[in-house]
Amino acid sequence: FRTPGATPRLESETRASMSVTTACVKTAPGDDIFLTMEQEEARGERLQKVLAAAGLGSRRACEEIIGAGRVSVNRSIVLVQGTRIDPVVDLVEVDGIRLDTQVEPRYFLLNKPPGYITTLDDPHGRPTILDLFKEEGRFFPVGRLDLESRGLLLITNNGFIAHRVTHPSFGVDKTYMVRVKGRVAPGVLKRLREGVNLEEGRTSPARVKMVGREGDSTVLEFGIHEGWKRQIRRMCDAVGLRVTDLMRTRLGPLSLERLPEGEWREMSPSEVGALFKALGLR
Repeated sequence: FRTPGATPRLESETRASMSVTTACVKTAPGDDIFLTMEQEEARGERLQKVLAAAGLGSRRACEEIIGAGRVSVNRSIVLVQGTRIDPVVDLVEVDGIRLDTQVEPRYFLLNKPPGYITTLDDPHGRPTILDLFKEEGRFFPVGRLDLESRGLLLITNNGFIAHRVTHPSFGVDKTYMVRVKGRVAPGVLKRLREGVNLEEGRTSPARVKMVGREGDSTVLEFGIHEGWKRQIRRMCDAVGLRVTDLMRTRLGPLSLERLPEGEWREMSPSEVGALFKALGLR
């Protein structure tokens, strides 16, 4: 039965019309909920978009992170691409690390001089890197340089990136120029390269080469991917070498690039891209 003069609609047209106004939303495999597009959009933003905006890499890289089961929302693992969340109220974690989805990720390089603690606060009142780094916001240093060491420090508000840079499993190489007292015998270099025993265990094979001599001292270049406390100083001590100067010159693809000692600057987009690529996020 139809009203006189009305044009009948084909079943296919009816289905097409419904497809414009409804969508299937998934939060887990096999979980199909049909909502209108307006309802779907009201659910929030797509998870991979939120992750990318939080500084976890490209959307493609974020989709791979989701697919690997490394992302949880409100303590529940999310596996399906396109899941929508409310970044204001939902708790998002990656590898157990909480993401601050409301803050734009930023990255800075600081050329730390000797005499500053690589912490945000010191109970003994010693100078910290915050006496040098004056940017507004909640930022923190990535990794350590002890009081008398100097050189490159990465400072960011992105905890996920900080974790990947410092965790040995991601293999981010850290390069140091180290001046030690006296001459260094070939056998000592061999021991440093092969690994030495420290309190935490045996160090991984290191890249160590002699760069030159300065008076009665020898300059060595170290390349390591661990980040144990005072690691290079203790490695040298374990083989009978006394360190008189230690400077970090590179962190993965990042370098000081004529940044004066005690100064800092924001990383360029190309530097951020190179860091993400080194971390497998591009």
